[in-house]
Amino acid sequence: MSGTFDKSVIIVTGAVGGIGSATARLLVEAGARVVLTDVVRDGGAELADELSAHGDVSFTPADLTDEDAVRAVVAHALDRFGRLDGAFNNAGISQAGTPLVDLASADFEKVLRINTVSVFHCLKHQMAAMTEGGSIVNTSSGLGVMGALNQAGYIASKHAVCGLTRAAAVEGAERGIRVNALLPGTVRTQMQVAAHGSAASPAVLERTRQLHLLGRMGEPEEIGYLARWLLSDEASFVTGSLLPVEGGLLAGRRL
Repeated sequence: MSGTFDKSVIIVTGAVGGIGSATARLLVEAGARVVLTDVVRDGGAELADELSAHGDVSFTPADLTDEDAVRAVVAHALDRFGRLDGAFNNAGISQAGTPLVDLASADFEKVLRINTVSVFHCLKHQMAAMTEGGSIVNTSSGLGVMGALNQAGYIASKHAVCGLTRAAAVEGAERGIRVNALLPGTVRTQMQVAAHGSAASPAVLERTRQLHLLGRMGEPEEIGYLARWLLSDEASFVTGSLLPVEGGLLAGRRL
């Protein structure tokens, strides 16, 4: 792959959401052929039709917690395009704010299955299909390397994504496959709204200002630009990295 991708084939999971769709657009603009997948069917075909005006794009729905479904997504990419060069494993869910002592085991396990087990399934089958090397980017979180109140399930799941990323980077190196993770902060997406409320509300804006040194939440495209770079050969000496893209969330606080 090069900085312009030259028709490289890339899978984007969680493609219907804000970060996924923004990244897919950026990849198509750079010349990639993209397979979109999401457990959400509404909007997937429409997004593929929209992006197909600018490149070669396909949508196939899948529940990534089901290993057979992930196997089918990878097979779809190979059947449609004949190869697989990269993947952006971005699918995930948030967790309602619940103290650890009150968190139901079923809710804890659900978050881990969607945020972590699905990434394992994706890595397993994507790496096996990348016979000529490639690049994989996983979406973790700033909370993948820190703690916070009432988010035990989400935090555990995103810490695990960081661990999977580094394990896969070690094993992928001999295959010519780079594996990295992004650590976003608060980003203007529907998942953010579901977890914290409207991005326009004074309370959310103040919380965001206090948490992030840049004093604002991120935009989906700001995550997408870094994902696209990591997927390209411009990042050819980067693997096993956990890259913050979080407006200073991890750097410190204004005291």
